[in-house]
Order: sequence, then C-alpha cells, then structure tokens
Amino acid sequence: MSDSPVLEAIDLNKAYRMPHGVVQVLESYSLSIAQGEHVCIMGASGSGKSTLLHLLAGLDVPDSGEVRVKGEPLHSWGESKRAAFRANAIGVVFQDYHLMPDLDVLQNVLVPTRAVNALPMSERISLAKSRLEAVGLGDRLDHRPVELSGGEQQRLAVVRALMNDPDILLADEPTGNLDAETGDRVLDDLFRLSKERERTLVMVTHDPRLAERCDRVVRL
Repeated sequence: MSDSPVLEAIDLNKAYRMPHGVVQVLESYSLSIAQGEHVCIMGASGSGKSTLLHLLAGLDVPDSGEVRVKGEPLHSWGESKRAAFRANAIGVVFQDYHLMPDLDVLQNVLVPTRAVNALPMSERISLAKSRLEAVGLGDRLDHRPVELSGGEQQRLAVVRALMNDPDILLADEPTGNLDAETGDRVLDDLFRLSKERERTLVMVTHDPRLAERCDRVVRL
C-alpha cells in the first residue's frame, strides 16, 4: 500500500435546502486516502456518509472545497469530462444495486465497458463471464435482476463496478439489504476482488463486521 494519496477531500462543504430550512451535511471536511487502503466510513444516519461518498465519486458537487483523484481536481471539470474520468478511475457499488431491469446478468456487467473499454467485445464477454463465475453467478448469465436474490444482485453490482478495472472502488452500504450470511459472502468477494490489483476501497456502512476488515475507520 502506497502512502501517497489517491483520493482527497479538501475542506468540503455541502448543504441541502429543505422546506424547513438549510441542513448543513458536511462542514470543512477533509480526508486523505492512500492507494490500496481499505477505509470504512461510519456514523449515525444523517451524518453525511452517503453524501461524502457521492462527492468522492463525482456524482454530486460540493458547495465549496475540492475532491482530488490522483491529484486531479474532479469538480473543476464539466459533467461529461467528470463522467468519463469516473468511468475509468472509479467503480461505485450502490446500496440499492441500480441494475438495469431489462438486461440480463451478462448484459448488466457489460454496460460500463461500452463507454470506455478498448478491449474487443469478445474479450470483454470472456472477462465478464470469468468474473461472474468467480462470484458464483456463472450459471445465471441469462437471468434478469428480478430473478436473482438480494445477495446475487449485490454480487452482480460488485462485478459491474470492477469491469473497467478502476483503481478506486466506492461502496455504499454493500451489506445493508442482506442477512449476515449473505453479507459475509458479498464482503468476501468485495475484498478479494479489490485486493487482486491493490485497489483502494472506501465503504459506507453501519456494519461493525465490515469495519473490522478495513485498514482504517473514519467516523462522521
């Protein structure tokens, strides 16, 4: 694990205007994460965990402050350039999976490769099949998300997030909708796949079992 930061939050401020007034979610918040580090973000509901993750991924824009990915100022770019950079450098695993319901398992995994992956389609399909096999979904390639269990959908979401081999993997409550046994299997897959290429792993969670497996716990 390198000591140099691959992901930095610098004096982030983020507030939301609500019917009853303005809610300050993050105030002058800073965080530095090294290449290959596994970091767990914990805190009470409403403390800003998911907001921070979305800012780190470039899915949301801070009111002030800066996010740097590999030294690049993510939020100084336009949305199209930010999206292209995110597609190459960052994989996101959402709590509610965000799978495409009309596509089967294999097609869902291939979606992110259509934008930036330079491999021929035959090689992308082969890679997708091998990674799905590695998480126990090799016999579910032609099934749609609705035909999968919650654990299978979450493992599918993990594989999809890794298809472009990003250096950074961000996961929002990856076991939040799962029972303990299924959640443990998802975590096993998540950590194993992230360690294969010394990926940086940042996870938001309430799950103390997940925190125990990380290098560092950050509390909001």
